[in-house]
Amino acid sequence: MKAVQQDMTSGSPMKIILNFTFPIFLGNVFQQFYNMADAVIVGKFVGTGALAAVGSTGTIMFLIYGFVVGMTAGFTVLTAQKFGAGDMDAMRKTVAGASVLSLIIGAVLTAAFMLLMKPWLELMNTPEDIFRDAYSYIMIISAGILAQMLYNLLASILRALGNSRVPLYFLILSALLNIVLDLVLIIFFHMGTAGAAVATVISQGVSGLLCLGYIVKAVPALRLHREDWHLSGSLLGIQLRIGIPMALQYSITAIGTMMVQSSLNILGSTLVAAFTAAGKIEQVVTQAYVAMGTTMATYGAQNMGAGNVARIRSGFKACTIIGVIYSCIAAALVMTVGKYMTYLFVSEDVASIMGSVDIYLKCVGAFFIPLAVVNIYRNGIQGLGYGILPMMAGVAELAGRGIVAMIAAALKSYTGVCLASPAAWILASALLIGMYYYIVKIDIKKIFRGKNPEPNALGEVQ
Repeated sequence: MKAVQQDMTSGSPMKIILNFTFPIFLGNVFQQFYNMADAVIVGKFVGTGALAAVGSTGTIMFLIYGFVVGMTAGFTVLTAQKFGAGDMDAMRKTVAGASVLSLIIGAVLTAAFMLLMKPWLELMNTPEDIFRDAYSYIMIISAGILAQMLYNLLASILRALGNSRVPLYFLILSALLNIVLDLVLIIFFHMGTAGAAVATVISQGVSGLLCLGYIVKAVPALRLHREDWHLSGSLLGIQLRIGIPMALQYSITAIGTMMVQSSLNILGSTLVAAFTAAGKIEQVVTQAYVAMGTTMATYGAQNMGAGNVARIRSGFKACTIIGVIYSCIAAALVMTVGKYMTYLFVSEDVASIMGSVDIYLKCVGAFFIPLAVVNIYRNGIQGLGYGILPMMAGVAELAGRGIVAMIAAALKSYTGVCLASPAAWILASALLIGMYYYIVKIDIKKIFRGKNPEPNALGEVQ
């Protein structure tokens, strides 16, 4: 397989963004297949209760996955900047630094999640009838954090060099493997939710190993030498100052979703199952926004390294147009025919949950444009080297989601629970637009003072 890198500092921004985003979107959809395959197969072959058990851990899954994705993407922002600046020696050092930091933090996360999981599920009001299945599922997922870390770090490194296609190919293969393993472990070995979790971890590990093999054989620019492992404290400090705020931003969002899940759990396992099915449908559609955000992080970082402010502005404009058009189409589909995808997840009690699925999809679909803004601008600003400011948008999301969730819990309102995320998107998008205009209109001289700007102690560019 031929190595492909893409210089995003020249050419049509609209064309580059579209070409780079589409493979990431497909890859993110297949990434969702890990958990979606678990939900579909568990719901079909084990039952609605098992589906609810998997769904009740969804917010914790999001916390784990979001922290890993945010952190690895943050560690490789400097990689993309050095690649955009043409400094290959410095780029390789950033890869070595990201690898060391990911290994250490991944091991710490694994231990912490496994130790705290049981009280965590209790704190979230996990229904007693699904607690055992939920616990066994999420404990196995937690044990496999390093497998997630391996794939996401290597995929982020490849994307930093403009290669968004190879991670997609390997993710497709591992997603298919996950489905096969789900069927074997659940149907033939009767392992239930634990079997679904084992299949997920094995598949994630395979995708990471495939990426590693590809890099070793086909990407000479990423072959590290002994001197590349001689890391300075300043380099690791810069990567931590970008990566940790990005990881925490996802974590803050996840905490808000946990508050929503806690409010939902009070309403019983049937509505948990409906919310789970609707959430899976939403996640497939909204992976496009995640892909746009990933694209803008790489685009912004490479052009930051090149010192091209006009091109950064053009990229934000082009991606915003793409996001708005996609949002209108996606909302129309989700709000009309999306509920019929419920049949994918359950074969019993479909009629009893489809109405609740439809309520959820209508609530979120009406606010897809703010969600597009959140992903495009948050990740794009992070790609410019800002760490703290985008994290504040995560705080705004937490406030919006948490307040609405608490009100919904007090009223025992399912519709209120469904409106928690839209409230978060509205607050965060407004804040991010203000941040963007501050950066490009007021802070622009500081950002582009040098050819290769790097973040200061606050994670912001000097």
